[in-house]
Amino acid sequence: MNVRFLETFLWVARLNSFRLTAEKLFTTQASISNRIAALEEELGVRLFVRDSKGVRLTPDGEKVLEYAEQIVGRAHALRMSLGQASGYEGKVRIGAIDSVVHTWFIELLSWITDHYPHLEVEITVDSARGLANQLQKGYLDIAFQADLIRLESIHNLELAKYPMRWIVAANSAFNRPFASLQDLAKERLITFVANSRPHQDILSLLHLNGITSPRVSCVNSFAAMTRLIEDGFGIGVIPPALVREQLANGSLVILNIENTQPSSLSMLSQVASWRTGPGLDHCEAIVRQAQNIVQRFCKIIGQERGIAATST
Repeated sequence: MNVRFLETFLWVARLNSFRLTAEKLFTTQASISNRIAALEEELGVRLFVRDSKGVRLTPDGEKVLEYAEQIVGRAHALRMSLGQASGYEGKVRIGAIDSVVHTWFIELLSWITDHYPHLEVEITVDSARGLANQLQKGYLDIAFQADLIRLESIHNLELAKYPMRWIVAANSAFNRPFASLQDLAKERLITFVANSRPHQDILSLLHLNGITSPRVSCVNSFAAMTRLIEDGFGIGVIPPALVREQLANGSLVILNIENTQPSSLSMLSQVASWRTGPGLDHCEAIVRQAQNIVQRFCKIIGQERGIAATST
């Protein structure tokens, strides 16, 4: 029995789609159909029913599913025991939000290159919502984003939390005392992409304080956001951890608003979410290494004055 055909069967069962399975395995939909047809002929049963609702397992397919998972799992364990894990030759599709890309992501990519030299890495930078959607549809294997994804087929690990602060250009008109949050909110505020968790939390904080029509500019690129803040376009609502160099050289400063605790602002989370299944053991290894890197990163910035972060 062809183990590759059993792996294909498992992916069709998980994704409920021949098309998505073809994209996942980097082949054609016709090839996926041929593999399933060959497996059905060998077993003498029909494995899937296709109708207007999509693809679903037949009763015989449900029986085959349990055995297929065991066979594919043992085959993968055999390859691991023979030391073939480091020689993994395939593609891993990783998505990351801007706050990850601008902190520790490059170190993770270096680690992947060293430990999986034959692994092709495809990178997508998008909003947390966009990455979650792609991960759920099987277009990504790992997503480093801002929220837990509550699906049985996806594992989550919270990596870190970064406090948000009011940050301005040192030489701008915004670098001055503000008597209250209401006083500050008269100015333009700059933060992350619209409908992201930080954006929603900031709007909630302002509304709770009676500020119903704030001027909030949402930017989907952290590099662009930083440049706008540095150029005096407005007041940034971002984690100091993401602009360490600018704070260290004095081009940016952290505002302290009178009668307002810094803790009233939300935290920016970084969460690792990844798919599990045959041939995806390297995904968990990558996530665990990301956890190690984030812990070191948070320890380093925790020693820097005015900057804090918590690894989880």
